Amino acid sequence: METELVEIVEGNTKLLVPKDSLIDNSPPREPAFFNPRARISRDFSIIAYATFLQTFRGPKVFLDSLAGIGARSIRVANELDAVEKVFVNDVNPKALEIAQKIAKINNVTKCNFSEDEACRFLSSHSRREGRGAIVDIDPFGSPSRYLDCGIRATFHGGLLSVTATDLTVLHGLFPAACRRKYYGTSIRTEYGNEIALRLILGCMNVIAGRLDVTIVPLFVQNNMHYYKVYAKVLVKTDTSNNMGYILHCKKCGNRQVITEVDNSCQVCNSKPEYAGPLWIGSLYNKDFLEGMLLEEKKLQVDKSCKKTIEKCLKEVDMPPSYYTLDEVAHRKRSAPLSLDKIIEKIQKAGFSASITCMNPSAFKTDARIDEILSIV
Repeated sequence: METELVEIVEGNTKLLVPKDSLIDNSPPREPAFFNPRARISRDFSIIAYATFLQTFRGPKVFLDSLAGIGARSIRVANELDAVEKVFVNDVNPKALEIAQKIAKINNVTKCNFSEDEACRFLSSHSRREGRGAIVDIDPFGSPSRYLDCGIRATFHGGLLSVTATDLTVLHGLFPAACRRKYYGTSIRTEYGNEIALRLILGCMNVIAGRLDVTIVPLFVQNNMHYYKVYAKVLVKTDTSNNMGYILHCKKCGNRQVITEVDNSCQVCNSKPEYAGPLWIGSLYNKDFLEGMLLEEKKLQVDKSCKKTIEKCLKEVDMPPSYYTLDEVAHRKRSAPLSLDKIIEKIQKAGFSASITCMNPSAFKTDARIDEILSIV
């Protein structure tokens, strides 16, 4: 029985998607997977790729290693004129058939389709002349098995975008699996989404270091169903120290970024928990975010993208982790203040503070928890 396909539009690209993927709460993987809830992710990708291509000097080739029906890669081919060639790869021949139909109805001619396992596909592009300016890895579950070949397939100065959907692992429910896949452990906290993103970047950094390659995060995006990071790949040895731990004290709520494990909380001397090793450097590049705001105006993307990027700009220089209004109110044993009010109070006390795109009712600050509680 032939799958019924429905035409929808994302950006200015027509897509043919399995009808059931628009109806079922969990999109079916057969005959081909398409997640309509990842539209915002694809919108952010278009913005990020457009921004990156403004300054990249080299062959503008896009490699999509786990393309599915090609929703992301064919949008890239159709909506980004700067891209010269797009390689659409998937191991599922039925998905590729749909991808080819999508390319045809959009009159896209710069796509090359291949049916191969993702690592074999990426390895076939590991020679210098065959690498991608932009490489995307968007698997079911963890991307860790693809990172080595993904980095090798990325041009010097190129962009590697990576998605993870194994949220239970990244949120600390399976510590052994987290150590195995991401070389670090998570803890269950209010800011678990940020820890997850930092674990992904930490894993990328470890693998890149083994290859004498440096990664430079430009942008990260989080959603209740997935995490996605965008990092520039530079073929040079990383001399900076961006790996460490986030110390979290369950007793007093203190967070501390450290490079070596410490067995006591600096506020209450209790034994803390640790997340890491993970990326403790910046998650964003200010110039890149400003470029994204400029490109967003030219593209047909969801209006929420602009608001998210603006929030990212406000927290670009903030330290890792954040505090929620409810957490502060609970420790203060009082009604929560408004977000604007608490940020204003902390700033007036001489500390840095900002909103965060990670949580609409949270803030980032360089003040410790005891200092926050005394201020508010």
